[in-house]
Amino acid sequence: MLKGTRDGILKRVQPVSIHGQIYWDVFFTSLEEPDGQIHVARMGPEAVAANIEPGDQIRVEYLVGVAVKVSFVRA
Repeated sequence: MLKGTRDGILKRVQPVSIHGQIYWDVFFTSLEEPDGQIHVARMGPEAVAANIEPGDQIRVEYLVGVAVKVSFVRA
């Protein structure tokens, strides 16, 4: 996918320190299969919506196949 989005259900967010820089591993499943395969996206904290919690419906934005932003999906 060159550019696009994928909606999902947040399973967990885990901080990761790489050479002192903090990143977030965002674990999520697709909306169609909430108990299906878990996908992981690693990105900087500025790209992840604040106060995001497990169980939230999210939208992951991709650019050239790489996750670049996670936001809430508003109903």
